[in-house]
Amino acid sequence: MTKSQDPTPHDRVVAAEKRSEFVTTGEQTIGAVTEKKTFAAAAEDDEDMPLPTDPKTIFLGGLFFFTILTVLYVASEIILPLVLAIVLKLLLQPLVRFLEGIHVPRPIGAILAVVLVLAVFGGMISMLAGPATTWAGRLPEAIPKLQDSLSFLKQPIEAVQDMVRQLDNLAGGQPASPPPAPAVKSMNLVGAVFSSTAVATSELLTTLLVLFYLLNSGETFLRRLVEILPRFKDKRQAVELSADVERNVSIYLLTITCINVLVGCATGCVMWLCGVANPVLWGAVAFVVNFVPILGPTVGIVIFLMAGILSLGVTWWALLPVGLYLCIHIIEGEITTPMVLARRFTINPVAVILALIFWYWMWGITGAILAVPMLAITKIICDDLRPLRAIGHLLEG
Repeated sequence: MTKSQDPTPHDRVVAAEKRSEFVTTGEQTIGAVTEKKTFAAAAEDDEDMPLPTDPKTIFLGGLFFFTILTVLYVASEIILPLVLAIVLKLLLQPLVRFLEGIHVPRPIGAILAVVLVLAVFGGMISMLAGPATTWAGRLPEAIPKLQDSLSFLKQPIEAVQDMVRQLDNLAGGQPASPPPAPAVKSMNLVGAVFSSTAVATSELLTTLLVLFYLLNSGETFLRRLVEILPRFKDKRQAVELSADVERNVSIYLLTITCINVLVGCATGCVMWLCGVANPVLWGAVAFVVNFVPILGPTVGIVIFLMAGILSLGVTWWALLPVGLYLCIHIIEGEITTPMVLARRFTINPVAVILALIFWYWMWGITGAILAVPMLAITKIICDDLRPLRAIGHLLEG
């Protein structure tokens, strides 16, 4: 029988090293698994789109939503300049940051941005007021001539009306009497446009005043919010969310504005080549209406058709300006804008149409122009806020 020997100090060191290696390997394995789980949880959190399930939350959210809409409608004279100032602030913020980066004080940069807006707005009005007044003055004389030129369409239209009446008689309905001729009312287009000049001037001054303070001191609210948040994680999330929303919205607004400028320049060149008078006016019209997707270009087609007929007469050449404008719009809407804005900034066309109708009813022409920028801002904010991520996904094109 052999007596077992006691382990030597060397054996004890070797055994301790093996146990240490085992423990280290186990800790590394646990750390890798934990890191993988954390990464998976973060990825799942990024893709998560939670929906409210509590009826009280849904009910209170609906009440809050309709309350906000009511306030927007009732206080539109106050809120509309504020919304316009916020959109302009997001558009001009990169310019103020650039001036600040080259050692221009922030108040001076804000003043320069406001002066730029005022100069562009005033320059467009002074440059386009004369041609617009001239075209408006030509309408009362041109419309009767246009009716005489299109008199060859009178017989086909009457034939269609007779066919409709005969079909109605065969269906057992009463003979339909011809509709009464609509009463022709004299309309002073220039007076209708400039009738609310005082209100528009007041809203413009309010917008410029609010815009200056937003550009100069707009980050004060973010600083105060960061100061009152209790945890460092919440502070960092608030700063990152604000920077992300501001960056994405600024990129969207700058891109859309640049694209519309190109559309206006191309349209003006087309009108000049086709021989239509005042091509700068029509370029400005194309620039403005292109801010209203779908409905804006539709109105533009009617406007450019009338401009072509009034300038070139009732000939086939009168269709050339509107046809070229339609080609420009197709290239811009189907190729350029989707390629430049990419998937993150594309919006559901149904949501665009509903937003245009709603905001036109709420705030008129200005609301229709602001509808898509506000919808894009809403989508970007919803994409960055986890509780609202499902709404952002519904708005995605």
